[in-house]
Amino acid sequence: MDAPLALTELDMIIRLTLGFVAGGIIGFERSSRHQVAGLRTHILIATGATLLMLLSIYIPYQFNPERASDPGRIAAQVVSGIGFLGAGAIIRLGNNIRGLTTAASLWFVAAVGLTIGAGMFLVAALAELLGFITLRFLFIVEKKFFPTERFKVLEILYKDNTASTLEAQEIIKKSGILVQSIDVNQSSKNKGTRLRLLVMIPGSVDIASIARSIKASGNVNRVEIKEKY
Repeated sequence: MDAPLALTELDMIIRLTLGFVAGGIIGFERSSRHQVAGLRTHILIATGATLLMLLSIYIPYQFNPERASDPGRIAAQVVSGIGFLGAGAIIRLGNNIRGLTTAASLWFVAAVGLTIGAGMFLVAALAELLGFITLRFLFIVEKKFFPTERFKVLEILYKDNTASTLEAQEIIKKSGILVQSIDVNQSSKNKGTRLRLLVMIPGSVDIASIARSIKASGNVNRVEIKEKY
C-alpha cells in the first residue's frame, strides 16, 4: 500500500496562489517607490520560493516514502541563492548606497514564500503584515526621526581673486549643511577663486535653493554641487 502524499493538488494550488498574492503586496509597495525590483520581481520570487518549498515536501513522499529525508534542503539553497538577486538591487551612487531595503524585501518575500509552501499560513500572514507595515509606514517614521544625509562636493567659482568667501560660508552654515573640509584655490593672473567644500547635506535641505542663494551673494560666477566619488 502506497503512503499518502503529503500534499494534494488543491493544497499546491492554494499555496502557490497565496505565494503570488504575498509577493504582489510587497512588490506593489516597492513599485510605488520606483525601486529597481518591483511588482513582477517580487511576485516571481515569492511564487518561485513557494513552488520550491512544495517540491521539497513533495519529492520525498513521491519517490522515497519509506525513508526519512530532509524537506528543508531545497529551502536552504533558496535562502542562500536569493542573495545574488538582492545584490543586483543595490546601487552605489558616489558615497550614497541605494537598494538595501529592496534587497532585504527580496530576501523577505522568499522567506514568506517558503513559509506558505510549508503550510504555515498564519505565520506567513503575520510576517507579510509586519513586512508591509515596515516598508509602508515605518519609512515615514524613519524619515521623520532619522533624516537621511548626503555627502556632496560643493564648488563655488568666483569671478576674481579679490572675492570674499565669508558670505557664501555663512549661507551654508545657516542652511544646516555640515562642512567636512574646505579647499581654496586661487588661479594666477586674477582669473578667479575656486572654493571647494566637502559637505554633508540633510535630506530635508533644498539644494537648488541653497545654490541660488550662494549665486546671488555677489561676485559668484558659478555654483556646482556634485556627488562625492
